[in-house]
Amino acid sequence: MRRVPPAPRSGTPVVALGGGHGLSVTLKALRQVTRQLTAIVGVADDGGSSGRLRAELDVIPPGDLRMALAALCGEDAWGRTWSRVMQHRFTGNGEIAGHATGNLLIAALWQETGDVVEGLDWVAALLGANGRVLPVSSQPLNIVADVKGVDPTHPDQVTTIHGQVELEQSPGQVVSLAVEPADPDACPQAVDAIHGAEVVVMGPGSWYTSVLPHLLVPEIRSALASARARRVLVLNLATPKEQTAGLSSDTYLSTWAQLFSDVHLDVVLADPQCVTDPTALADVCRQLGIELVFQDLTNRTISDRSPEHDQDLLAGALSELVARGTI
Repeated sequence: MRRVPPAPRSGTPVVALGGGHGLSVTLKALRQVTRQLTAIVGVADDGGSSGRLRAELDVIPPGDLRMALAALCGEDAWGRTWSRVMQHRFTGNGEIAGHATGNLLIAALWQETGDVVEGLDWVAALLGANGRVLPVSSQPLNIVADVKGVDPTHPDQVTTIHGQVELEQSPGQVVSLAVEPADPDACPQAVDAIHGAEVVVMGPGSWYTSVLPHLLVPEIRSALASARARRVLVLNLATPKEQTAGLSSDTYLSTWAQLFSDVHLDVVLADPQCVTDPTALADVCRQLGIELVFQDLTNRTISDRSPEHDQDLLAGALSELVARGTI
């Protein structure tokens, strides 16, 4: 039975970090839970419309920011219409083909205002967005990863991969992750939002391109490490074919502990039917002092695609965690 969405809450500041479709589903859930919601979005996309605008206009890639704004649109006629318009992608064979309307709108407001955050706030106001959208950094980032086994004939050979798109499409095992520039400045408003939050939600999403890169921005990592908020990681329902192929849920957490030992996770939220070895996951969580919450989170109406989070079920699970507040 579908969980009844929780009533909207006020006075509970919540921050969600990520990018792409994973962050979108989290925001659609959290907008049912709190009226004080801030999304902190990655800026490393180098493909498609975002990559073209990034290169041509020397701006941060707008695509994931657009998706976050569209996810925060309301369920009334205004919200539904603007959500579709923001996501509309032009067809044809001309120079505008492939661009998303929202990407162009965001880029236009950046040029008009001369300020990344002010431009995003104007877009949010136009859409009637149920929350604020901020970039993790005001400068575009490039993901750099050392990957072992890209060439199956040389499984132990390490190859350096540059760029989010190339990493997303690369086989092999990621053995190190970095961003360029090496010490990027964080968006000050994003840092303030983390410090003021009672709950911080990370995931679901592509592990090495949407979830972890935020922690490679030093001020963001420091803010997360010292935050008074309850830090929640929502695990993926399925493992992508590339990047993390063969990794289990417990391995995700072991990797986190090795790379970011100063950023303690308080809660891991997972669907037990989508965890290969629940016992191993529970053991790792116990060793790391993380509370493990198993809850049904999957949209069971979808049978011909990879499993997807049900936003109402996710909202119910997150509502219980938000109600607890800080630790």
